[in-house]
Amino acid sequence: METRKLEIPVIADLFARGEKPEYLYWVGCAGAFDDRYRKVAQAFAKILTFVGENFAVLGKEETCTGDPARRAGNEMLYQMQALQNIELFKGYEIRKILTICPHCYNIFKNEYPDLGGNYEVINYLEYLDNAINEGKLNVDLSVFGEERVTYHDPCYLGRSNDIYHEPRKILRHMTKNVVEMERNKSFALCCGAGGGQYFKEAEKGEKEIYMERTEEALRTDSSIIATACPFCMTMLTDGLKYKNKEEEVRNLDVAEMIVQSLGL
Repeated sequence: METRKLEIPVIADLFARGEKPEYLYWVGCAGAFDDRYRKVAQAFAKILTFVGENFAVLGKEETCTGDPARRAGNEMLYQMQALQNIELFKGYEIRKILTICPHCYNIFKNEYPDLGGNYEVINYLEYLDNAINEGKLNVDLSVFGEERVTYHDPCYLGRSNDIYHEPRKILRHMTKNVVEMERNKSFALCCGAGGGQYFKEAEKGEKEIYMERTEEALRTDSSIIATACPFCMTMLTDGLKYKNKEEEVRNLDVAEMIVQSLGL
């Protein structure tokens, strides 16, 4: 079957034609530069295109939110990046932002307002859950129905923003076997990358956090570890490789699973 090229609208092009999208799709650094997470960014774009959503990306105008700088303690760099983004959003009259990265979601929603950046910020899991409930996405059990799936809660979705139920509801539309790790929801263990840890060398200790979490996931005997964060995906994928389990257990983003279920 011939694969159709995915055409993603760029907000500057729409504005040049006198048009304005309802949603800005914020791709994020990982979605733009990380080879693995680009597939997730493309998967969500396919879904938005499939349902006929009125969205656009910033393209080359998109920069970092400043979240890594703030987590690492560089407040001045964070505010410079944030204020630059706020001015850009103002120019394009952006009101609604869709995000695939929990770190981008959290900082847009909870920290940009302190600098005057007030938006309706929607995480893609919230969007996908609503789309399924409204009948826009008719996912079923035909692809993953018998597979055992466990879901890892990203800290910036769960504990920071109370998004626990949406991913589990979505997964139950696609498989009969959603199983929980020993530590889940508000008690879930971090993947080990949060708080700027992703960008620094490991500290002294007996075991890496990502290995501890990977072992918890493997104890569920799941064939798929579902994730919803680029940092979590990287850490758990590394854990699976370290355990020589990457051929037996897949680490898939929730959006990728929906795309496979729909055959997009």
